[in-house]
Amino acid sequence: MKKNFHPFLSVPMFALWLVLQLAVAAQPTPAPAESATTPAAPTTPAAPTAADDDKAKLRRLDAPAADKAGEATPLPKKTRAQQIKERVDAANQRARDRAEARTGTEVVNVFGHAHQNADQKSDVVVAVFGSATAEGEVTDSVVSIFGANRATGLVHGDVVAVFGNSYVNCPVGQDVVVVFGNLELGPEARIGGEVVCIGGSITRDPAATIKRGTTNVLSVNVEWLTGWFEQCLLKARPLAFDKRVGWAWGAAFSFLAFYLLLALLFPRPLVACTETLESRPGYSILASILTVLLTPVAIVVLALTVVGAVLIPFLGAGLMFAGLFGKAVMLAWLGRRMTKFFGDGPLGHPVFAVLVGGLIVMLLYTVPFAGYLFYKLLTWIGLGVVVYTIVLAMKREKTAAPVTATAAPLPSAIPPPVTVPTPSPVGGAPGMSRGFTGSGIVASEISSDGGTMPPPPVAPQPAAETPRSIPATFPLVQPIAWERAGFFIRLGALAIDGVLIGMIVGFLSDSLPRALSLHHGPGGVLLALAIYGAVMWKLKGTTIGGIVCGLKVVRTDQREIDWATAIVRALGCFLSLMPAGLGFIWVAFDDERQSWHDKIAGTTVVRAPKGTSLV
Repeated sequence: MKKNFHPFLSVPMFALWLVLQLAVAAQPTPAPAESATTPAAPTTPAAPTAADDDKAKLRRLDAPAADKAGEATPLPKKTRAQQIKERVDAANQRARDRAEARTGTEVVNVFGHAHQNADQKSDVVVAVFGSATAEGEVTDSVVSIFGANRATGLVHGDVVAVFGNSYVNCPVGQDVVVVFGNLELGPEARIGGEVVCIGGSITRDPAATIKRGTTNVLSVNVEWLTGWFEQCLLKARPLAFDKRVGWAWGAAFSFLAFYLLLALLFPRPLVACTETLESRPGYSILASILTVLLTPVAIVVLALTVVGAVLIPFLGAGLMFAGLFGKAVMLAWLGRRMTKFFGDGPLGHPVFAVLVGGLIVMLLYTVPFAGYLFYKLLTWIGLGVVVYTIVLAMKREKTAAPVTATAAPLPSAIPPPVTVPTPSPVGGAPGMSRGFTGSGIVASEISSDGGTMPPPPVAPQPAAETPRSIPATFPLVQPIAWERAGFFIRLGALAIDGVLIGMIVGFLSDSLPRALSLHHGPGGVLLALAIYGAVMWKLKGTTIGGIVCGLKVVRTDQREIDWATAIVRALGCFLSLMPAGLGFIWVAFDDERQSWHDKIAGTTVVRAPKGTSLV
């Protein structure tokens, strides 16, 4: 087979062979392997060339970069997931460490202060509606809600304060969080986590250290708010003698000025409402309860009727103004207890009564755990008194329709009357009325011919009908004329009856089955006391305590006490007891010495004269 080879191809083939030979010759010759036993001779480093500099700038992507000293740089930064996982693992480890270090001792207090001594070790220190103080070692956290906390020992967990200030002067393993309060870090503070303050300020000593930084949101001074929470809200009172709650006193005096303005502009309605409260206290309290309970029901009913929903804002505005006016009424009523001794002069004006009552109420508002009760009672009772007075006024206007007498026309068959001149009085005595003569003959008895007409026959008047409700055999002399009993003598009789009924109920509770027992707290004793009082009032007109103190329950209409009156009076006692016993205390201020249940039932309590048997 003949091979064809063109001579022109020999030139490029030769050039390619030459290039390959030159490339092989340019490769460096590998150094011979050094013996393990023969030490290597020191070599002098060759001067770097430009090619070597270019090679030094190049590196593999999967190899760590080298710094200027020729050392490997740190690994790349960890991802977010890796950081979160490490934090979770560290938190779990700390939780395990705290669980192993737990002692089983906890310092927890609700509505009070939680205090840990310096030589005490506990797991947590928690205070709700109070302050928390940790002077020793705490394996977990220090927490205070609606109160301040103070940590000066060792805290392995967190320090948290909600609506309160916080003072930290010790090592803290976790975070420090303060919500609506101020934070102060002492010189010994070593915070292992983060410091977060919301709605407050941070005061930090230069020696204090924080590992993970500080976050302060809404940095304002809330000392006025925290002071009111600590001194007023935690003690259930609207006002307190503390400089931090000065704004509350300013608001109280502003409302008092508004009440004085109402008394100045509307004195007659104010006096009418106070008279309603004094004359009908039981119904006023009942109206207050019904108003408070039925207002949400009325709003819901109006909301369900689409047309009536328009009236809800007007109803709310009316109730709000009625509540404010009712508060002025209560201040006037309370101040009137003092101003009535000054007579009806300028000091007897409703404005002065409101001023005196407002100052008294402000002092009552500072009483711990009773000031808020006084505030709500005055608001509710005042609203009920205003509503009840409006209802009474509407009822009087409806029933008091004017009656006009219309003269009947005279029949045509009757001639017109003859006018007879009236003779002058004969021997008229001074001061005698017109139409009478000296002889005592009336002008209408004189006939036309000058003679006297016999007087017309007088129809006998029917005997007055005896009311059916009053028995004919009722005695004329009744104990209502006896002296009215005062507050303290009635309180003594009630105390005797209460002790007696309490002993009987306690004895029966041990003998009777639990289902029949009345001894389920004070409610059972009160129910038994009411039943006992109703029975004794009907049968004897008094109780054992009344017999000892010489008291008797009588009706103001001088009728005998029946079962209806006795039961109504017994149920009215619960109404008198509801507003902190104000219905019983009413006897000390009432001119008729009647309590609320006496006014409801139409009864009163009198003192029997000496020698009178009540058995």
